[in-house]
Amino acid sequence: MSEDMQPVPVERKRGEGAKFVYEILRDDILDLVLEPGSPIDEIQLSQRLSMSRTPIREALVRLASEGLVTTLPNRSTVVSPIDFLNLHTFFDAITLMYRVTTRLAAQHYKSGDLDIIRRKQTDFAEAVAAQDALAMISTNRDFHAAIADAGRNAYFTGLFCRLLDEGRRIMRIYYSSFEDRLPHRYVVEHEDMIAAIEARDIDLADRLAAAHADQIVKQIQQMIASDRRVSVPL
Repeated sequence: MSEDMQPVPVERKRGEGAKFVYEILRDDILDLVLEPGSPIDEIQLSQRLSMSRTPIREALVRLASEGLVTTLPNRSTVVSPIDFLNLHTFFDAITLMYRVTTRLAAQHYKSGDLDIIRRKQTDFAEAVAAQDALAMISTNRDFHAAIADAGRNAYFTGLFCRLLDEGRRIMRIYYSSFEDRLPHRYVVEHEDMIAAIEARDIDLADRLAAAHADQIVKQIQQMIASDRRVSVPL
């Protein structure tokens, strides 16, 4: 953690320390302020947040369960690396789960499910309008998780949510490729998926989910592959 980070004065209710630390570190990790592979110094963090190391360790356990930090054999903790070499396998898996969960939602949803999905979509649209990348990440995750819930298969929901959580830093790269100004047409893609689910058009829901996943994957791949070298005169 960089030395220029200043202590964060904050008033907390008793028992909320671990939650507070978790949210601070989660946002720093997702926003790539803490880079993949960078060490997390518990002593510096304790000084920065003016609290004991117990809630910090509790927060790190939660972050580890979400794949955001990794504990090394020497018991030190680092921000989990992003495995760019095998990113294609992640893309294969998450694309499949976009399709499967959206198909099942069109087949099995109940009326109350659509209300929840629409509320999550409203939250996402507001985050996009505000150009709030971290809010976009969380509300996008919740939108697709709600669709998965409507599919009535707990195993698929669990797997998809795990992939969505693991992919949050990838989504940060996705939004940053638009400088956090996500084109409105991608918000409309969500609306189209909702309409297909409501119409119980399983095949259309599948096609829309596949197309939605494909454009995200292609945008991320282009962002990663872009040549950012700067010509230096000699």
